[in-house]
Amino acid sequence: MKLKDKKIAMLIGPGYEDFEFWVVYMRMLEEGADVDVIGMEKGVEYTSKHGCLTKEADFLASEVLDEDYDGVLVPGGWTPDKIRRDKDIVELVRKNHEAGKIIGLICHAGLVGISAGIIDGKATGSLGIKDDIINAGGTWVDKAAFRDGNIVWGRVVKDIPSYCRELVNALAE
Repeated sequence: MKLKDKKIAMLIGPGYEDFEFWVVYMRMLEEGADVDVIGMEKGVEYTSKHGCLTKEADFLASEVLDEDYDGVLVPGGWTPDKIRRDKDIVELVRKNHEAGKIIGLICHAGLVGISAGIIDGKATGSLGIKDDIINAGGTWVDKAAFRDGNIVWGRVVKDIPSYCRELVNALAE
């Protein structure tokens, strides 16, 4: 188990992309990580984009701003556009990025990175955010998954295996 003793925050919100949350979440657990699910509201069952799956947040971002996470992971779907409006979620991402922790962004999750002001290098995601990434100062790269500094990028659902490999390798360092 490559991630034993690693503590990860995984963000969630309404309309999260099913696979980009659940596959990544289970992969982190499979590698032995302790994963806290962080949302805008506690005690609310967040429904996935396709309406088939639900997950409740363990904590509000305001409750874990001082936690020592090894990484913060953001799924795509409609969630990034919703959670980027929560100042504590944005601060959690910004603070962990500044501390050199791993930030995982897949598909539309780059929107949260933009709001946190952490986009300044190579980036990828859904084509729907390409202009947003470029306008935020990022350099668009059409690649399944890669690491740039302490950000691990994943393009879209079909790239989840590559994204998970990059995440596990980055978090295991």
